[in-house]
Amino acid sequence: MSYSSKPILRRVGPFVGIVAAIALLALSPWAKQSLAEDARVIPPPTMDEQGTPAATEIAVLAGGCFWGVQGVFQHVTGVTRAVSGYTGGEASTAHYEMVGTGQTGHAESVQVTFDPSKISYGKILQIYFSVAHDPTEFNYQGPDMGPQYRSAIFPMSDAQARVAKAYIEQLNQAHAFSDATVTTIEPGRTFYPAEDYHQDFLTRNPHYPYIVFNDLPKIENLKRIFPDLYRDDPVLVTAAQPSN
Repeated sequence: MSYSSKPILRRVGPFVGIVAAIALLALSPWAKQSLAEDARVIPPPTMDEQGTPAATEIAVLAGGCFWGVQGVFQHVTGVTRAVSGYTGGEASTAHYEMVGTGQTGHAESVQVTFDPSKISYGKILQIYFSVAHDPTEFNYQGPDMGPQYRSAIFPMSDAQARVAKAYIEQLNQAHAFSDATVTTIEPGRTFYPAEDYHQDFLTRNPHYPYIVFNDLPKIENLKRIFPDLYRDDPVLVTAAQPSN
């Protein structure tokens, strides 16, 4: 059985939602401190892509709820676009309610477009492993459970697959985490963009309880661990402005 707290939070009544938001906002300094301590400073990959970089490159990564993963990479210098979506299953089932059953083969994922002259694929992976999610958790992240929340890399080329495989081995050999990295490498999968209401969700809903508790600390960790790569203004999918 799969479980996600997101539909529950989205469907609660207005009064309950307000109470939950107030409670989580009151706890947010503690939550941010606690989750910040869970972030890992890990070594960069010893292997990275070689050769003359293209003008743009794409990485597709899954690590729990796509709201937070998208939000992290939207604040990374060199990233030109980050889109939430689904990878690992068929086009016909690439819809939120169907993916949420955990039966479609999809993972909530983020398609990250970046400028390799400003940030390498290896550095993208370093941020992914250390800030965007916990790569030691199998089929869950935080309150979200099910294979749709698995830790997975969907390489777009053989070179990306080699870098990802070597980096996972490097992190495990170095005992960078207390437990082994369970991230899977799944080549040859198609990315399908998620519904419009999922795009830029973190930026548009900074006071949403799920975002406050689970995702805003990731942005703080990015700023703390990668200050040279952090940028204040996120690159958005739409022209939507943050809510007040």
